[in-house]
Amino acid sequence: MTGMDRPRRLRRTPALRRLVAETTLQPRQLVLPMFVADGLGEPREISSMPGVYQHSMDSLRKAAVEAVAAGVGGLMLFGVPHPEDKDADGSQASDPEGILNRGLRALVHEVGGSTVVMADTCLDEFTDHGHCGVIGKDGGVDNDATLRRYVDMAIAQAETGADLLGTSGMMDGQVGAIREGLDAAGHTDTAILAYAAKYASAFYGPFREAVGSSLEGDRRTYQQDPANRREAIRELELDLLEGADIVMVKPAMSYLDILRDVADRSTVPVAAYQISGEYAMITAAAQNGWIDRRAAILESLLGIRRAGADMVLTYWATEAAHWLV
Repeated sequence: MTGMDRPRRLRRTPALRRLVAETTLQPRQLVLPMFVADGLGEPREISSMPGVYQHSMDSLRKAAVEAVAAGVGGLMLFGVPHPEDKDADGSQASDPEGILNRGLRALVHEVGGSTVVMADTCLDEFTDHGHCGVIGKDGGVDNDATLRRYVDMAIAQAETGADLLGTSGMMDGQVGAIREGLDAAGHTDTAILAYAAKYASAFYGPFREAVGSSLEGDRRTYQQDPANRREAIRELELDLLEGADIVMVKPAMSYLDILRDVADRSTVPVAAYQISGEYAMITAAAQNGWIDRRAAILESLLGIRRAGADMVLTYWATEAAHWLV
């Protein structure tokens, strides 16, 4: 046969496939989410996320050093306070001696300058009701009262030396309020990672165990409806106008269309979060022998990158980074 197109010529050998690969996956593009829990002497495995731990302060430092040595691009830290330290306003979130701020200082001291230290700037881990903000008189989350708490929290995190603050609460105006508050406090160089499109997903379940969430009910009044696509672009444009330095789509794997839309329109780098439920599903299937674990992990990460993410938050960051060297 003559004149036939033969795309398979460029698939024939590993070297050819590597040469023409359109999408890359590198350690620097991966960010490791980490949990530090108050009062732990040893790391505690999260039962719904085998291989992921609530860290003690010592194990947090050790895991951070390992991640940086593997070449990961950043570390995103979440704090897990004692249940008795939670209250209606999440006051420990802005306490310099609260578990998250102590953990951030430890990371900055241990690996600051070698990687990007990121902080979760949200109240849900610290409130006794488990919501991402302050509850108003009507029983719902009071947007503007919550913004004031976010500013307090952001300033406390900036003072630890954190490089990047993750605004994950999905309150209207949160990026602008935090930017204004940081600048007024002299933290003009502290950057904001805006969760521009964060959906009310069923796949967050294991994360709630990871942070010891007190949530009853759901967050559908402030997180995005999974049915909506155009709304994500509205949220993106607002966050850009308010000063976001990086924007994020969360979850990743069920929202690759949203990620592509955001990547096509964003004027700043784009992140995506491969969340706890995605981790748990792949892990469970691999443990049952139904899929090849390593191949599935790398394929899932490559798919998120192909959809437009410049960086991926994933619980496999360190392990995948070792594979990619």
